[in-house]
Amino acid sequence: MTIIRNTVGFVATLVVFVVAVLIGRALWVHYMDDPWTRDGRVRAEVVNIAPDVSGSVVDLPVHDNQLVKKGDLLMQIDPSHYQIAVEQAEAAVAARKAELQMRRDDAARRADMDSLVVSKESRDNASHSATAAEAQYQQAFAALDAAKLNLERTRVVAPTDGYVTNLNVFRGDYATAGTPKMAVIDSHSFWVYGYFEETKLPHVQVGDKAEIRLMSGGVLKGHVESISRGIYDRDNPQSRELLADVNPTFNWVRLAQRVPVRIDIDSVPNDVTLSAGTTCTVVVQPETKRAAQAASRPAPLRG
Repeated sequence: MTIIRNTVGFVATLVVFVVAVLIGRALWVHYMDDPWTRDGRVRAEVVNIAPDVSGSVVDLPVHDNQLVKKGDLLMQIDPSHYQIAVEQAEAAVAARKAELQMRRDDAARRADMDSLVVSKESRDNASHSATAAEAQYQQAFAALDAAKLNLERTRVVAPTDGYVTNLNVFRGDYATAGTPKMAVIDSHSFWVYGYFEETKLPHVQVGDKAEIRLMSGGVLKGHVESISRGIYDRDNPQSRELLADVNPTFNWVRLAQRVPVRIDIDSVPNDVTLSAGTTCTVVVQPETKRAAQAASRPAPLRG
């Protein structure tokens, strides 16, 4: 009985040891070779909203973190000065039109007169004056169009669907043309950047399915859209003479570089709220694409 118990104990210990080794190896392979990373970031396109004209902000119908649709009014700049500019441009157009008509009538009268009464030079001058007046009339029309455009641009509207974020503008603030006053996060542009170690890149291909696990608990589905083709080499910056500046020191322990892999999000559950800048874990599933490709290949012909 003692021998049997010892044998059973030895076999049980051996089985436990073998199972532990297999589990350890599986975990090691998963950690070292499988294409996954905890260094993922949710990203989105941020549109900086800058007015085309300057003036005081008289209306601000949006609030922070509000969802807006394309074309919604974000802020209204005081249109008073620009309305006056339109009226002045309209008056200038009317004046140029009257002058053009006068020059044309004068040129027509001189053209009908006998050459003994009006010289050829006088006729040519009258014709040239009419042509110049027409050009000035067209210039006045262009100035009117510009004034109307400036008046229209006092309404700053959303260029895309998105969320107003970090709103820091208030009624009465002065807006300067070309200077961003607010930001809108494009609600249709969310994607994920997964920073994969270079040792795992051979297992990642464009089109592979990916699972995105947010730290908030949400799980998203996506696919690999692209792989970055270059990162900054900190050990080899250029000198002022555009020559390679090689670092004389070298660390014997070299860590694998992380390369950005862009993951396109296929679907977002209704209970998940995406925020640009949050972290996540990205797990690429290369076998899904490989299996599909293998299944689609025709069977080899047998002789």
